[in-house]
Amino acid sequence: MAFIKGIISKWDDHRGFGFIKNISTNKEVFFHVSQFSKRYKNPVVGLHVKFQLSVDKENRKCAVEVVPINGHGKVTVASKQLKSSLILSFVFFFVIGGLVFIKKLPILIFYIYLAMSILLFLMYAKDKSAAQKGKWRTPESTLHLFSLMGGWPGATIAQSKLRHKSKKLSFRAYYWLTVIINCCVLGWLSTTQEGQSLLEILK
Repeated sequence: MAFIKGIISKWDDHRGFGFIKNISTNKEVFFHVSQFSKRYKNPVVGLHVKFQLSVDKENRKCAVEVVPINGHGKVTVASKQLKSSLILSFVFFFVIGGLVFIKKLPILIFYIYLAMSILLFLMYAKDKSAAQKGKWRTPESTLHLFSLMGGWPGATIAQSKLRHKSKKLSFRAYYWLTVIINCCVLGWLSTTQEGQSLLEILK
């Protein structure tokens, strides 16, 4: 069966269905998200697609096997990792903000994490550029040290966004160790009397 070219004319992302305007006949045909290729992001109005005509259980015409013609942000492992990294970093900073709000942490801690994350992201970018150009590299121990000091949210975004240091298992293992240690220290500071006493110095 030959494919038909069309343009998505209507789309309800919440309900998961829409309509495709057949370029040849200028008529609209219904399609459900389950018939849209799972290799791509969700449909959007104006997207050029190709599809096949079929009928549903009530014998109504509908589009099946809907695929973008020119691509549509193919969902890859890398894009999923970036999304996970962004969510993880957002949740972490949200938690830090909450602890600052209830006065368990001084706001300076929030700024330190933010500054260290930005700095470490830039360090990853510089190290990747150096690797591509054959120049002097930043030692892995330095990257881990800055991660341990609070820059790990920036590191996780850099690893997935820049695709740098994301496949070396030994590096990833040490990286996650720095994350665990850093979060444990943060938990100790925010929940124990000794930690709170130490934080008084920063207030």
